[in-house]
Amino acid sequence: MDNGFENKESMDDYAKELEASLRKIYPGDVMDCTVVAVDETCATVDLDYYAPGKIYLEEMSADPTFSIMYDVHIGDTFKAVVLQRDDGAGNIILSKKAGDLEYSWEKLEQMLDEKTVINGTITDTTRSGAIMYVEGIRGFIPASKLDLKYVEDTSGYLGKKVSVQIFEVDKAHQRLILTARDILTEKAMEERTDRISHMMAGTIVSGTVEKLMNYGAFVKIQEGISGLLHISEITDGHIDHPGAVLKVGQQIDVMITKIDGSRISLSLKAANAAKEQELNEEVSEYKSEPVANNPFADLLKDFINK
Repeated sequence: MDNGFENKESMDDYAKELEASLRKIYPGDVMDCTVVAVDETCATVDLDYYAPGKIYLEEMSADPTFSIMYDVHIGDTFKAVVLQRDDGAGNIILSKKAGDLEYSWEKLEQMLDEKTVINGTITDTTRSGAIMYVEGIRGFIPASKLDLKYVEDTSGYLGKKVSVQIFEVDKAHQRLILTARDILTEKAMEERTDRISHMMAGTIVSGTVEKLMNYGAFVKIQEGISGLLHISEITDGHIDHPGAVLKVGQQIDVMITKIDGSRISLSLKAANAAKEQELNEEVSEYKSEPVANNPFADLLKDFINK
């Protein structure tokens, strides 16, 4: 009984496979493809059908940077559209490029939801941005999203490899917007957090006054890192505005007094006090008693104490 059941199951499976291999295929049908061979002119694909499929180079991708020998591998799976049932040699001719237009938008939507990082190459530039293909679809990176700051001249990005995320997918209008800025911003924040973690309260650092506000001044102490110098920490005396003592672009030494996450508190007053104390200690050391029996000791002592 068991053997009979196993044989029946095997025959059923065989019948299903046979039926699938003999199904009718027409131009315009979308087929699941598995790459079984690749050469410089085409990819041969298995269609789970009695006849093999061929996808020629010009029908593989709309991406001008695409390389069939580099980008296609045995075992790759994708969808392609039937162009021709028989090329005269028993092959079914398909277009992955047409399949991309039909199904890539669904994948792009998924990549948007998952915030997938995509590595690619800029294939063209315009005055307002750059072009990069994703899943065979032409994507646009606005100049405002190419870098951390607006890119005035995008021509230098031609051929450049970049990492992007999908910003907007609009299949109805065939629009794909990409962004590199979001990735760069996150990376810069991580680097900034790491650098701040190595700073210590009580350290005196050099900085540049960036901005004056009624309540204090912002001082850049490293590239991309600024701290707040509160008005009460500028000088011992009372001032109505930081501009009474400081000006934008001025180089000053400040002490880091507090680090709270990404917020850094600074003090010019404390830095000056620390430097004054250090100077007094040096002078005090210099004023130590001269060496005994030194013929110039009395003269030097009188000179120091003047």
